[in-house]
Amino acid sequence: MAEMKIYTSEGFKALQDELDYLVNVRVEENKKEISTARAFGDLSENSEYDEAKAEQGKIHARIAELKEMIANAKVLDESEIDKSRISVGSIVTLFNTERNGEFTYHIVGSYETDPTQGKISDSSPIGIALIGAKEGDDVVVLGAREQHLHILSVKRAKE
Repeated sequence: MAEMKIYTSEGFKALQDELDYLVNVRVEENKKEISTARAFGDLSENSEYDEAKAEQGKIHARIAELKEMIANAKVLDESEIDKSRISVGSIVTLFNTERNGEFTYHIVGSYETDPTQGKISDSSPIGIALIGAKEGDDVVVLGAREQHLHILSVKRAKE
């Protein structure tokens, strides 16, 4: 049995949107690509056909992966969350004493991470250290190098 993964409502919707796009748009586009490539003739020497068939495999593998992820997803119910404590869905502003700077992170489920957008996983070293803490707390992040963080603010993404 697959492990349940936690998602924000936005992250879960993104999975559903990607699945919908692949099933309703990409599969049909790929069928046309295969048909067009097949019309070029001898399939044994037809690189366009080979590429379209390989793409078909990738599309169907991703569809299966998304269906599995959706089936094993737990979407956060914002009404059940203690908003004063950090959890998935929290936006946290921290002061890092080693770097002498402020950083803001959005704590998300592991499949939603995007460091370029400041979205870090609840299972990352920083996420693990922050989960359950509250504004004003000091936490230590254990990892390749120890980090000391002071929590300046905690808010929900949906406020």
